[in-house]
Amino acid sequence: MLSVHHLTKFYGTHCANDNVSIEVHKGRIFGLLGPNGAGKTTLIRMITGITLPDSGTITLDGLDSADVRRSRIGYLPEERGLYKKLTVAAQLRYFAGLKGLSAAAADAKISYWLDRMDASGWEGKKIEELSKGMQQKVQFISTILHEPSVLILDEPFSGLDPVNADLLIAVTRELQQAGTTIILSTHQMDQVERLCDDIALINRGRVVLAGEVSEVRSRYESDRIRIRTLGPVSDLSAIPGTQVVEQSGSTIVLRRDPGTSVRDVLGHASQAADIVEFAVLQPSLHEIFVRTVTTSEPAAA
Repeated sequence: MLSVHHLTKFYGTHCANDNVSIEVHKGRIFGLLGPNGAGKTTLIRMITGITLPDSGTITLDGLDSADVRRSRIGYLPEERGLYKKLTVAAQLRYFAGLKGLSAAAADAKISYWLDRMDASGWEGKKIEELSKGMQQKVQFISTILHEPSVLILDEPFSGLDPVNADLLIAVTRELQQAGTTIILSTHQMDQVERLCDDIALINRGRVVLAGEVSEVRSRYESDRIRIRTLGPVSDLSAIPGTQVVEQSGSTIVLRRDPGTSVRDVLGHASQAADIVEFAVLQPSLHEIFVRTVTTSEPAAA
């Protein structure tokens, strides 16, 4: 388990991380979320030992050594760092060597992962000859060659088309099932919904929301209601205090205003139509993200 306790980091007078604590459990996918400038990258750099905290502790499986963490962590940074003039094979061998792999072990793993990432035959290509998405796949492979116990992915889907994004999701799940602990930092809430078991939302250097995804979602009441009827739903589009979000056949999704209760909507709907289904929808992580960040911002002077 990766444990971060009361981590604080200043850059001059700016507090990038303010008493941050998170627990990342073995074999789970942990979403590290937050708006730009929230302090996510600073936290990741302290976890990986690139930057030292001003106060607080970081332990991996009970050990607090930064050297131990570096040897066990694979880190894909948001700012990519490949050597443009090297071939794919030379690039990957170089990174494998930095992690202590022998030449034979490195070549075997490189061959396996190039094939798994639909990149067979790229060995002799120079990095500068590859598209952004192709470079992204090479850098991902370089991150996992040494079989890290903790994998940190910062915006891993950047530059990937939907097919390759799905491939990366599938490989990420395979790594999780093999026991790898994964920290995913991304602004793509749909990928967080698909992948993450737990999340922490950081805003202005502080953790403002944390927990298991299903438990976090249960804390928030959605303003959206789905209604299915025996006949047309046209009469439901005029319910006071609501707006139509979607409408198709006998199903309509309404968004209720803050002053309109679920009971109010149900009362009007039951008078207007024969209801087969009336469901308050769970809020999306995108909705929770926006709502939490907005309410945790300080009021304007």
